Amino acid sequence: MLVVYHSQSGSAARLAAASLEGALEHDPKVRFCRAVDTGTPEVLASTGLLLVCAENSGRLAGAMKDFLDRTFYPLIDHQSTLPYALLVSAGNDGRGAVAEAQRILKGIPFTEALEPLIIRGVPDEEALQNAREYGAGFAAGLEMGIF
Repeated sequence: MLVVYHSQSGSAARLAAASLEGALEHDPKVRFCRAVDTGTPEVLASTGLLLVCAENSGRLAGAMKDFLDRTFYPLIDHQSTLPYALLVSAGNDGRGAVAEAQRILKGIPFTEALEPLIIRGVPDEEALQNAREYGAGFAAGLEMGIF
């Protein structure tokens, strides 16, 4: 499993770290990478992709959009079909970022394994716990072959 994240304010990074913590309960080999440091080889070597990103002006924030743009055609060329989950740190709504990511990921085509999780505002302990459970649930589903 691969957790890819992008964060400018630190909120998405905190959520990504929490989701990693949960995922490690089921898969000790989870890889954790910043979007700017990740490319097609890392995605191809994974069994599932957990994207943790921020919303910016109602859209998918910069480096995550860049990651998806850089990997889109190479992943199509490799006929990659992975399950994915999407966790969005939103200052306001988050639905625009989710829709944009889903549209891109569907085109690869990746399969949405879990409903996207949108955390609004600065993550508190409840939000971090939700992110832990989200990461754990995704990793458990991959481990059991559900996704």
